[in-house]
Amino acid sequence: MSLKDVLVHIEAGATAERRLHYAIELARQHEAHLSGLFVIEPLQLGAYFTPPAASYVDVAALEEIDRKHREAEMTTAAQLEARFRSLCTKAAIGADWHVAVGDPRQQMTLNARCADLVILGQIDPDHLPTESAEQLPEQTSIASGRPTLVVPYAGEFETVGRNVLLAWSHTREPARAANDALPILKRAEKVTVLMVNPEGADEERDVPALDIAQHLARHGVKAEAAFTVAKDVDIADILLSRASDLDADMLVMGCYGHSRLREFVLGGTTRMILREMTVPVFMSH
Repeated sequence: MSLKDVLVHIEAGATAERRLHYAIELARQHEAHLSGLFVIEPLQLGAYFTPPAASYVDVAALEEIDRKHREAEMTTAAQLEARFRSLCTKAAIGADWHVAVGDPRQQMTLNARCADLVILGQIDPDHLPTESAEQLPEQTSIASGRPTLVVPYAGEFETVGRNVLLAWSHTREPARAANDALPILKRAEKVTVLMVNPEGADEERDVPALDIAQHLARHGVKAEAAFTVAKDVDIADILLSRASDLDADMLVMGCYGHSRLREFVLGGTTRMILREMTVPVFMSH
């Protein structure tokens, strides 16, 4: 597998600008095509048509509000497209631009399915978006069937996948993540495969995670196996602490969660990582 099609979520703001630079560098390294997607979320005007608001609704006024909203969003999209194309041309990578109208969760999920990797941004709690946009990273990770790379809203990330921490356990999600991340892992100068609280780790036995490290080595990955036992500490805290200790510039992990009808429910570790991340996180479900 190789990365040939990368999709990045584009929006206004400095955080998205840093995410774009990150996506361009990743696409340049892998000689991949980069697609930018800007989503216009329609205004939620339905509440005005239910009692008691419906008695006073001015339909023409609401239509005018919606029209101005879409015009403003299209103006923003045009400005961001110009910036996107300029940076991609400068980096000498193939690129295209898309504008979609609808629920951001649905639009990102649909477009992600036609890409090898989708790059999203961590939600900034001080600048909360709409409810649908707030759930964007988790729903895309769970529903798209494609790996996602979530870039923190704070910090500068000058390297992409040079020193990678791979969170491992003998379950489906980490196995999927390790396989999906192979194009990045192969290019890394160092990959540390970390198993947290493995069963029997205090006994005389083979090093936990050695088997997957050997498997990755056969693919040309410079992988080292490691494990840690810390039963009273959250796994998310351990992973982020070890990433800091190793000066890792990417964390690769399985995304735990499930869909309950239309509600997407994350596992505790995944939820905490998405909230507290300090490095870009590559996730697969």
